[in-house]
Amino acid sequence: MKQMNVMRATLGRLPVYLEYLKSLDLSVNENISATIIAKALGLGEVQVRKDLSAVSGAGRPKLGYKTKALIKRLEDVLGRKKVTKAVIVGAGKLGKALYAYGGFGNYGLEVAAAFDSNSEITGAADFGKEVLPLSKLEEYCIENGVKIGIITVPAHAAQDICNRMTSCGITAIWNFAPCQLCVPEGITLQNENLALSLAHLKLQMDCQ
Repeated sequence: MKQMNVMRATLGRLPVYLEYLKSLDLSVNENISATIIAKALGLGEVQVRKDLSAVSGAGRPKLGYKTKALIKRLEDVLGRKKVTKAVIVGAGKLGKALYAYGGFGNYGLEVAAAFDSNSEITGAADFGKEVLPLSKLEEYCIENGVKIGIITVPAHAAQDICNRMTSCGITAIWNFAPCQLCVPEGITLQNENLALSLAHLKLQMDCQ
């Protein structure tokens, strides 16, 4: 699949389109238009057209999209046919919340394991998922082909965890620690600042 530049808001709507399309009787709805999708989901027609065009090209005039082909394309973009595994290091409140969250599957992602250095936390399975000892991180990632690492440890420990992740085949880091990380060339890094996001929301509210 060729590389695409899909906006975050568009990506967030793709699972909604996909679930709607999969609910249709395909023997009756062989073709589907952006207009019909927009009306069914209560969205703007222009927005739906832009979203679908970003991932599947323009629909055919008067016919729209082949429904089966559009379903397949959305599943391919979202990675539904090939699940990518991720792990979390840091099983505190935030780490456990992310570990328990079930929505990652909509985007072809599975948080397969969580790790922590605290022996009082490891072995716990409050929601059916065990927290593993941090000492097993590298072995687990190599054996299971893990490509994404999620860091929810304190700032002072984040760089060491990042280094350990990249040393065992992880190529993308989602960092929740309040610090800047240094990663090797070719590693994708996404920093998540929850306080900044909330402050930005407050600023938008105050400006209304």
